Amino acid sequence: MLPVIVVHGGAGQESDLKEGPELSCAGVKEAARGGYGILRAGGSAMDAVVEAVTILENNPAYSAGRGSALNVNGEMDAIVMDGRTLTSGAVKAVRRVANPVQLARLVMDKTNHLCLAAEGASQFARAMGIPEVPEEYLITDYARMRWKKALAPDANPVECDMGKMGTVGAVAVDAEGNLACATSTGGVINQMEGRVGDTPCIGCGGYADNKTGAASSTGHGEAILKVTLSRLILFHMEQGRSAEEASDLGLAYMKERVQGLGGCVTVDPKGEWAARISSLQMAWVAVQSEQLHYGLYVGEHFTESAHEPS
Repeated sequence: MLPVIVVHGGAGQESDLKEGPELSCAGVKEAARGGYGILRAGGSAMDAVVEAVTILENNPAYSAGRGSALNVNGEMDAIVMDGRTLTSGAVKAVRRVANPVQLARLVMDKTNHLCLAAEGASQFARAMGIPEVPEEYLITDYARMRWKKALAPDANPVECDMGKMGTVGAVAVDAEGNLACATSTGGVINQMEGRVGDTPCIGCGGYADNKTGAASSTGHGEAILKVTLSRLILFHMEQGRSAEEASDLGLAYMKERVQGLGGCVTVDPKGEWAARISSLQMAWVAVQSEQLHYGLYVGEHFTESAHEPS
C-alpha cells in the first residue's frame, strides 16, 4: 500500500473561467505525479510533498506562489511538517519569493524556529540565497480580475475568496512509513495588512504525526483557524476513525460550528487516504500502487494510470 501521496488544489465554490476546472485538475495531476516519482525512487515523504506543492506554486491556475491572490503587500504563506519528529517550518507574509514552500522547508531545516514572518522571512530568504522575483511575475490576469470583482460594493468577501480554487497542499507517507504535509497559499483577496490566515499555523493549515497521520486543509482561513481543522481531523483518527470518517467529522464540525466551508486531504501510516470537501469543488489527486485517483466535485472518483500519458 505504500508509498502514497495525496494532493489538493484548493477548495472553491465556483470558477470564473470555463476551462478552470480542467486546468485545475491537470495541474494537480502533474503535481501528484511529480511527488510520487520521488516516492517511487525511494525518496522521503517530505521531499515528495515539497516537490508537489512547488509544482503547484509554479502553476498560475492556483492562488499560491505565482497566481497568488492580490492583497495589500503581495503576501504569501506556507507550512511544512515532518511526522517523524513533529518538526515544522512556516513562513507568513513573505514577498517576492517564487516558492514559499521551499522557504518554509529551510526554516525547518536551518533554524531553531517554527515560523518566520514578513521582513524577517524575506531577510532569511536572502541569507539562504533564494533569489527575489519581481512582484509582477507573481500576478496573473485572473488574480487582477478577482481583485476588481472583490472591490464591488455588493461583493461577498468569503465568496470572492472561495471563488478560485486557491490554497494548495499535499500529504504523503513514504516507503519507510514516515509522513509529511505541505500547504501553501497566496492569502485572501484584499486582506488587511498583518492578517494571519490558517496556512502557516501548525494544526490548522496542516499537521503530520507518524503515530496518527497527516492532513492538509483548504478553505476559509478564519473558519479553519477557529477549529484547528487539520489537528481536529487527526484527533478523530486517534480515536480510531478512518481517514475518510475523520475528515468528514472535522469538516462537518467546522460547517456546523462556524459556518465554514473547505476541504482536506488526509493519509494514515498504513497508506489509507481521503480527499473530502464541504464546498462545491476541490481538485484532488491521490497516487498509490501505480494508480492515480482523482476528482473535482463532491462524490467524484476517477482512476487512471499513474504513469504520464503518452
